[in-house]
Amino acid sequence: MADPRVYLAAERTLLAWIRSGLTVMALGFVVARFGLFLTLLTATNPSTAVVHHAHWPSSAIGIVLVVLGATVILGALQNHRSYIRSLPPEDIPKPAIPWLTSFMAVAVAVIGLFLAVYLAIA
Repeated sequence: MADPRVYLAAERTLLAWIRSGLTVMALGFVVARFGLFLTLLTATNPSTAVVHHAHWPSSAIGIVLVVLGATVILGALQNHRSYIRSLPPEDIPKPAIPWLTSFMAVAVAVIGLFLAVYLAIA
């Protein structure tokens, strides 16, 4: 007897991990830009403030968090795929767009890695 609830629970779990990875990446972006905010806040004249790499620890921690978020998403996708492969075929419903969740996970992770590169060079 087919039970699609198992497959749908696995899909919800993957989406929850994607959401968690996005949250970690957003936190990383905020932490990376916090040093810039502090520099501009403490400067008497913002046009003369030394902005580039003034607070490198916050930039480094932010970049690590962004990469960690992207890694979490890719790891969750790998776990999801291996779990789906372990299910019996009758428990796997035929989705309308079967590649959509995998595409979304990879796209968000790649965008996160591009964000990490941007934060490293900006």
